[in-house]
Amino acid sequence: MCCDLKRRFLLLYATQKGQAKAIAEEIQQQAGAHGLEADMHCMSEMDKYNLETEKDPVVIVISTTGTGDPPDTARKFVKKIQDTTLPPDHFTHLQYGLLGLGDSEYTFFCNGGKTVDRRLQELGAQHFYDTGLADDCVGLELVVDPWIDGLWLALKEAFLLQKEKEGMSSNVDAVSSSLSAAPHVVHELNLSSEVQNLKLEDGGVRNSDVLTQKLVDINLVASAGDTEPSLVHSVPPVSQSALNIPALPPEYIEVQFQDTHGENPHLSSLISEGTTFEVPVTKAVQLTSEDAIKTALLLELDIADTVFDYQPGDAFCVICPNNVNEVEELLQILGLSEKGEHFVCVKVKQGTKKKGAIHPQHIPERSTLKFILTWCLELRAIPKKAFLRALVECTSDAGEKRRLQELCSRQGASDYTRFIRESNVCLLDLLHAFPSCKPSLNLLIEHLPKLQARSYSVSSSNLYQPGKLCFVFNIVEFPACPTRAVSRKGVCTGWLAELVAPLLHPNKNTLDTKGGNPSTEKISIFARPNNTFHLPADPSVPFMMVGPGTGISPFIGFLQHRQKLREERTDWEFGETWLFFGCRHQHRDYLFKQLKCFLENGTLTHLKVCFSRDSSTAEVTPPKYVQDAIRLYAKEVARVLLKERGYFYVCGDKKHMADGVSDAVVDIISMEMEVDKLEAMKTLAMLREAKRYLQDVWS
Repeated sequence: MCCDLKRRFLLLYATQKGQAKAIAEEIQQQAGAHGLEADMHCMSEMDKYNLETEKDPVVIVISTTGTGDPPDTARKFVKKIQDTTLPPDHFTHLQYGLLGLGDSEYTFFCNGGKTVDRRLQELGAQHFYDTGLADDCVGLELVVDPWIDGLWLALKEAFLLQKEKEGMSSNVDAVSSSLSAAPHVVHELNLSSEVQNLKLEDGGVRNSDVLTQKLVDINLVASAGDTEPSLVHSVPPVSQSALNIPALPPEYIEVQFQDTHGENPHLSSLISEGTTFEVPVTKAVQLTSEDAIKTALLLELDIADTVFDYQPGDAFCVICPNNVNEVEELLQILGLSEKGEHFVCVKVKQGTKKKGAIHPQHIPERSTLKFILTWCLELRAIPKKAFLRALVECTSDAGEKRRLQELCSRQGASDYTRFIRESNVCLLDLLHAFPSCKPSLNLLIEHLPKLQARSYSVSSSNLYQPGKLCFVFNIVEFPACPTRAVSRKGVCTGWLAELVAPLLHPNKNTLDTKGGNPSTEKISIFARPNNTFHLPADPSVPFMMVGPGTGISPFIGFLQHRQKLREERTDWEFGETWLFFGCRHQHRDYLFKQLKCFLENGTLTHLKVCFSRDSSTAEVTPPKYVQDAIRLYAKEVARVLLKERGYFYVCGDKKHMADGVSDAVVDIISMEMEVDKLEAMKTLAMLREAKRYLQDVWS
């Protein structure tokens, strides 16, 4: 079909970590096979589209970040449409379909998409297709794939309706005919692709069913003893199915190796979110004992020589590298060990079939190969199906090739979820599991997402410790398992722990020869302000804090700040403060025993601590978890929250703690207000809306 006959629709995406963009690119790619032209733009590129004058259907793919916020790339757009002076008929001409991405582990699921959807409706826009809300907790593809499948018929109907409105009925039949033919074209493309990808190197047969069976036999012979599926092995029905696999993504990156002369770009050039500061780590303390299940560290940064500013409750981001051993291992597998220090020039491939192909913003135009693999690409990212599809073409072993096809196919969706997604498999794991897979460097740059800076809650007060910033974290551990041959530490926490080892364990090998002190390491950070998780503006308002484990981190900053205010503002009235803290063992991971100091000087009114793994000889069994402790003080919780209009803060693990805490608060509201559970849930929702029940949680 000629390009000028293709019907156009506007495709907008807003992404934080690249997922929404990848899905939008998939839609754009499929559009061509359906006789359509997707005019794709990032939502932030507001100079390239105009919804006020848009006549064609609009498709929006938008993620959610933080505590239900739209992604950074959507902020200007959201601010514009939330202008209260806009009339209710502002977008009555607009037809749109919206796909929201989120994670049900968090309270405000898909709130970025819901916010845009709700506001467009308020301004008169009409749905031409039902809104889809995809859940990263169970797998985005469970909603994304069928939503995209249904999009084409909805667009066809939207175009037909548009033609009727324009009074161009003479062309309706032609448009309908061209569009309805598209699915048959796609079916043929899928079949052709299937035959091509399942064919044997030594076979001239072209029947897809025969080829599928031959490959299945090879796979079964190779693993005859396996009766359970695994990352590298499938069982019926998947192993015997003809497969619907994604279209092969067109290559669009070209990499040229150069000499070893030059300088790598500064890390600040990789960050678009704000000003970057390189600051020294001046202190490191291990807060847990050696026999604790998790190792928690407190790091102190010196920000005195910077303009970095923060409030207690804010977060900030640490720019971290990939593990040096993993980078070296990847270079070796790629056969590029000798090229690590060579500069590479990354360009968009001339004549690429990828529409709107641009140079990835997170990849410098010129830097060393090792710099790109260390600082730019998320080597630990869970490979998306499009990446698996591309890896098929780089795999020579027939059995391995078939298994990769299964993992990216519709028929292998549950295997993908179980062995890739839920197992946190990364590129290195795949390359070990499928040794005949030898991807090119350009393929990695095309498919691996940007290495994200890691976010941490501030655990200090600038008022209490001027020029200092503290934060607390557990060293994340990923044990070895069937899909991961070796244990690994978290990308950032493992790096930080190694970086500050001289501060934690000073010895003669790490002492600076001049001053006798461990050498000072520096890290690069940038601000990530939290607009809501702050102390009440009115100091006389009471508040409660719930923070087990490292969830206590922001509350140390709260209490330091409050203590300093009490010292400086003796004429002020201060409300009561509660802290519920929990850990496994009192003598192993009670992170801040100095909490008692806050209690003794009056900064903290009530401290309730529980230890979940310690045995007790008390007549009355003490509470094991913070949610149990909260229930013991039901009347006080109800008084602070409902009668005195206080604040309630929760920080820490979402699934195993924060949900239990909110359930406890709902039960308390129900009991103390003498209302049913549904009414109590509505009350809690109102408290969230009023920003008086606040969460800073992670999954």
